[in-house]
Amino acid sequence: MQFDDDARLDTSEVQDVRGSRIPGGKATVGGGLAGLIALLLALFLGVGPDQLGLSSGSDQPAATASGLAQVQQSCRTGQDANARDDCRMVAVVNSVQDFWDQEFERRGGTYTRSPTVFFSQRVSTACGAATSAVGPFYCPGDRKVYLDLGFFDDLRTKFGAEGGPFAQAYVVAHEYGHHVQDLMGTLGRSQDGRTGANSNAVRVELQADCYAGVWAHHATTTKDESTGRPLITSLTDADVRDGLDAAAAVGDDRIQERFQGRVTPETWTHGSAEQRQQWFDQGFATGDMGRCNTFR
Repeated sequence: MQFDDDARLDTSEVQDVRGSRIPGGKATVGGGLAGLIALLLALFLGVGPDQLGLSSGSDQPAATASGLAQVQQSCRTGQDANARDDCRMVAVVNSVQDFWDQEFERRGGTYTRSPTVFFSQRVSTACGAATSAVGPFYCPGDRKVYLDLGFFDDLRTKFGAEGGPFAQAYVVAHEYGHHVQDLMGTLGRSQDGRTGANSNAVRVELQADCYAGVWAHHATTTKDESTGRPLITSLTDADVRDGLDAAAAVGDDRIQERFQGRVTPETWTHGSAEQRQQWFDQGFATGDMGRCNTFR
């Protein structure tokens, strides 16, 4: 995956709070065994820690800005995105939101942009305080995506994914799929408390995978406002395979087999490796969000 070297990155869509302290109370999910359990139970649920039972009870509304502001200083162009992981994520956020903005407009709607918050170790959100152990998530309370970039190392070392730039992009695009669901009123369908292979929780996650594939289909043709050219200039078959590999690595069956030695479909919240790949591929092959109705 390559970006246009001359494109200007919009860092206003990313809030970099790495190195900042959480205001208010401390999160209840820590590292070590507790963190591993949180990963097993909550990885890629895609919604805020309050809905996972991981909230600290703090009423702090959001993360505070860090004086470091690393991305604002370092991530200015597509050339930076081709050289640095954090700048690459800024570029992916820009591309994903450019696409959904244009797609909503094409369908006669209005897309509301959502910031991504880069944090390290702990963060306070409108959904409660959380640690990196929760994994990437979308908080509907403040309509923000939260991401500790260290998760991408976990994706390879703990979950066996091949990794690669597009595997990282898939993670971000999946979370923005939840934002699209939130805007369309479908995200709440996962909140009925049920789990299992046919639960609404699984259907919501598979739809977010499909939406990630829809963006990927259009990634090299969605024009960047700063240049009038696509921000992403190249997306290869190998890139797409990395995305599919990442989707499979976080399938419920793969995670359960790896960490508990058995597969229990009645507790699934995200779907199997095969389902996650299937729905990403559905979105990628068609480029049509109307083909992402996992509730049918």
